Amino acid sequence: MWNHNILFRAEEATPLVETENELFHETNPALDSSGLQLEKYISVWLQGDGDERMPTVFTNVYVRTATLDPVRQVGFLQPLQGRSHQIKKMLTAGQKSYVRAWLMKTYPKAWEEADEHFHDVFQTT
Repeated sequence: MWNHNILFRAEEATPLVETENELFHETNPALDSSGLQLEKYISVWLQGDGDERMPTVFTNVYVRTATLDPVRQVGFLQPLQGRSHQIKKMLTAGQKSYVRAWLMKTYPKAWEEADEHFHDVFQTT
């Protein structure tokens, strides 16, 4: 199975260099949010058939919100959401456009093979 993570700051359409695992791996769960300077993130997980280097078709997308205090290295990861209507509401138009363009450019054959339901998640209208 192929999978890939794209991590955005909540309202930005350009992803971070780090993935969710890289940014949140060394953090502790926040027990109390008082005094924290939390930054909000949107984490997009893409899955597909194929091997870990190259998908042959995209099959699933999951999204979750996360917050992190980068100074104190504590944060919250919310559960993954996999329903299309939830994902559409969570992603900004810019984030949808970025992911769609990246998938189409980086893995055009897998994009073409993905079903309409998968494509629909990334429509901005």
